[in-house]
Amino acid sequence: MKILESGSGKLIQPPDIDAFREWNRQKSKELVDKRMSEAEAVSRFIQDGDYIGTELYGTVRCPMSLVREIIRQGKKNLRLAGQGVMELDLLLAAHTVKEIDLTYVGLEVYGVSNGLRREVESGRVETVVDWSNASIAWRFKAAAMGVPFIPVRSNLGTDTFRHSAAKVIECPFTGKPICLLPALILDVGLIHVHRADKYGNAQIDGISGFAAEMARASKRLIISAEEIIDEEEIRRYPHRTIIPYYLVDAVVHAPFGSHPGEMCYVYRRDEEKIREWVEAAKTEESAQAYLQKYIYQVPDHQAYLDLIGRERLESLRYSGRES
Repeated sequence: MKILESGSGKLIQPPDIDAFREWNRQKSKELVDKRMSEAEAVSRFIQDGDYIGTELYGTVRCPMSLVREIIRQGKKNLRLAGQGVMELDLLLAAHTVKEIDLTYVGLEVYGVSNGLRREVESGRVETVVDWSNASIAWRFKAAAMGVPFIPVRSNLGTDTFRHSAAKVIECPFTGKPICLLPALILDVGLIHVHRADKYGNAQIDGISGFAAEMARASKRLIISAEEIIDEEEIRRYPHRTIIPYYLVDAVVHAPFGSHPGEMCYVYRRDEEKIREWVEAAKTEESAQAYLQKYIYQVPDHQAYLDLIGRERLESLRYSGRES
């Protein structure tokens, strides 16, 4: 295979597809109750230095209760797929991150991430490698397919390619250039869903993003869910099950688990609380004060909801829908 060009970025998580396939063969396929708290799930399945990924983009269906617990437990030297907004901004502000495969970390309409800038300029984040949003999702897809890379065209001729760890080859069939993206295997995936049963069968309403691919690209997978429902209800609508139980290691019941982000058809994003973080994130001192108030001084997700206030949370809920 003739390599025409290589990106200049570091391959933070080199893919070992054979080892990943063996990992999956050894993973239990038993129907066992996997319900546990955020604290237990994070303690059991996330270690310092792990490569983690969150899903989805923006503030939509982001696994906020799990991310707050990662920070609360003081995990450090994490490597991550940086395609998020507030959840990744919090991880950066808490100095948990060492390396990033970056697509976008920012605050959308509120501008770029001051936290990311501080962490990179300080040297606490040692490595940042550029990718497009599609590239990271396709890298998950390659891992899910059990292949070491996936060919795409969209990165050709771009600066994003030049700063990535991808390669351009001469296609053995056409003789034309084609870009190869390396598979991305996560040590731990974090996905927030609308509903799941106790075994881990999970369903998502609205945009499903790259949940199916990321779930299948994760060695360990923690699911947080707005509600836990009976297995019989899951079996009644099997076409809705995006993530099957045998991929899942932990199931966490987390009503309003995406707050201050939104949950399609269930509740809106909390714009005022997002703006509170936007202002706090402007300086190191105010960012740390925010983390103290909403994470370090709050023992768990239920206490966080109590701090936000039931009346406020209920005001965000779409009328006629319940989580």
